[in-house]
Amino acid sequence: MTLHSEPTPSPGSRDDLREHLVRTRIAGDVATSRENNLDHYRSLANRDPHHMFGLTLGEGWSYRDVLDLMAKSAGVVADPAHREGRDTIDPDRTIDAVEAMGDVIAGVLRNAGARILVATGHPTGLLTVHLALARLARGCGATLLSPAEDWSYTGPRFGRRRKIRYLDDVAMLDDRGAFVHTHDPAPMEAMIAEMGQELPDLVIADHGWAGAAGEAGIPTVGFADSNDPALFVGEAEGKIAVTVPLDDNVLPRHYAPLTAHLVARVTSAL
Repeated sequence: MTLHSEPTPSPGSRDDLREHLVRTRIAGDVATSRENNLDHYRSLANRDPHHMFGLTLGEGWSYRDVLDLMAKSAGVVADPAHREGRDTIDPDRTIDAVEAMGDVIAGVLRNAGARILVATGHPTGLLTVHLALARLARGCGATLLSPAEDWSYTGPRFGRRRKIRYLDDVAMLDDRGAFVHTHDPAPMEAMIAEMGQELPDLVIADHGWAGAAGEAGIPTVGFADSNDPALFVGEAEGKIAVTVPLDDNVLPRHYAPLTAHLVARVTSAL
């Protein structure tokens, strides 16, 4: 049985979306703590594989470099002396990135027979956005890819086998019948290995799914929280086309206005 998500609501104004993002804490004062953000920035600067999302980084990405980039790209507090309490995501940066993402997606969809791969490591949050984008791409005549379906592996952090599964053309990682949160690039790397030279025209993803795709040179757009700096660094290095800053695990229904704005941007740009 195919599961169909709810229709995307009509978009409101940019001001309406900004107010909604702040009210639902997708942006503005977000739930992710300053301590968590800074810890992850240090981990990325130290090249911790768990925080690199399958990307390799050039020289010069110190802790302060990462913090400076995140202040510029996501709108976190720039002051390094702010070490505790709340942190922020600038809602205008979120909206600007959503619109830039829409333009990239539209540019790919203008090409007849575009081949697109959609994946998420956030089945309890961002899945609803990815489902809407997969539905939009299908409606525009794109081919949605599903490589390495049922490929499985045992990862270092969970100790049992997980496998790639698709729901309405969105790839996720399955653990004994449950879709799970993951940062791991290994599933996307397996997809890329199976596809060989027939790589997609675009990957729409997050976490390691996006990082591994960008590292492989595939045009990639993605979503990332303020405590996940890797994709922003990937964007700064030209490996990720667009990274949208947002809290990536609020209630799924809260993403509906953002999704509507993104879908409308794609549609208007076609």
